[in-house]
Amino acid sequence: MKRAACFLLSVYAAAPVILYLLPWILGHVIFCHFLRFPYSVDLSRPADVLNHTCNFYLSPEEGVSVGVWHTIPASQWEGSEGRGPEWYRETLGDGRPVIIYLHGNLGTRAIHHRVELVKILSAAGYHVLSLDYRGFGDSIGEPSEEGLTSDALCLYRWVLQHSRGAAVALWGHSLGSGVATNTAVKIQEQGSAVDALILEAAFTTIGEVVAIHPVTKMYMFLPGFESLIWSILHMNNIVFASDKNLQTLSSPLLVLHSEDDHVVPYHMGLKLYEISLQAQKQYKTDVQVEMISYSADLGFSHNNIYLDPNLTSRLGNFLQTLRK
Repeated sequence: MKRAACFLLSVYAAAPVILYLLPWILGHVIFCHFLRFPYSVDLSRPADVLNHTCNFYLSPEEGVSVGVWHTIPASQWEGSEGRGPEWYRETLGDGRPVIIYLHGNLGTRAIHHRVELVKILSAAGYHVLSLDYRGFGDSIGEPSEEGLTSDALCLYRWVLQHSRGAAVALWGHSLGSGVATNTAVKIQEQGSAVDALILEAAFTTIGEVVAIHPVTKMYMFLPGFESLIWSILHMNNIVFASDKNLQTLSSPLLVLHSEDDHVVPYHMGLKLYEISLQAQKQYKTDVQVEMISYSADLGFSHNNIYLDPNLTSRLGNFLQTLRK
């Protein structure tokens, strides 16, 4: 027993030292891209888990390849069997809204709750493009904040090329919410604006999420540990400052957050909503900013907002703000 206690104490004491000597580890923990489950799914064959879906790859830059699933809306289901990427690409010009889904850390585009959300959106009449960032799933490359943002921006540009003016929305869940706001800022800086932004279980900055993680909190009483975490994040250029991004964004915004979210606290989503409201007042715009809160009694937590039976009607009401 004494030996086991000494071992555990040694492991505990070694963690801050390891982080200091190997700062890249924190980035790997944040992205968790090495956990590529469900391992049993062949991502090049989406039909194994998701009907009416085509797989293809984009190359945001040399040496990088990202996997994408395109799931068509219900209006296109008939006659889709056996069709290839070119046919799916052509359907993007049918005028239906397009949702680019940017998932959170850990796992792939085939995880159950992600697939279930895509099914719901497809049945409601939307094209859905689900992206695995570089280093995730079968995508090639090493993840970074800049890299993930570049991947999403590449997919957005590809969609614009083929959607013939259809409205395009970015939907970011958890880590993907940071990718979504980064991407929206890039688009706006280039003189345009994303048609709508949907943030599910969104955080203010990634550092604030790391700081409240149960493992991190075990060390917060140590002098200098919190500043060490922040310095490592900046050293790795991992910020994902959605709070700062929303101060300048002019796109319609919908925030979805559950009060019992144990990963990203509800107050972070609420703060983003309030920041966006204030920004619209400051710039005197009439852009729609909305937040849908889910009671803790529903048990949706971090990943299960797709279980909301009214999600499609709520989404439909919001997406009426998209340009025709």
